[in-house]
Amino acid sequence: MIKKRFKLIQLRKDANLFQKDVVYRLESQYGISITESYYGMIEQGVRTPSLEIALAISKVFDKSPEYIFFGD
Repeated sequence: MIKKRFKLIQLRKDANLFQKDVVYRLESQYGISITESYYGMIEQGVRTPSLEIALAISKVFDKSPEYIFFGD
């Protein structure tokens, strides 16, 4: 069963960002190039990001990767 990453979704919404905004920040600030579709799949739990991408996402939201991607 696929489990949505509600913390990641909530962090994005709390920051008033769209998925495309997160993708842009990943590219411009960390040199991580992914599509908006791929990022959406990460939020939906369909795809698991690489360590590099997970670390960059955690930096975008100033939270630890453990907080975002593990446990509820």
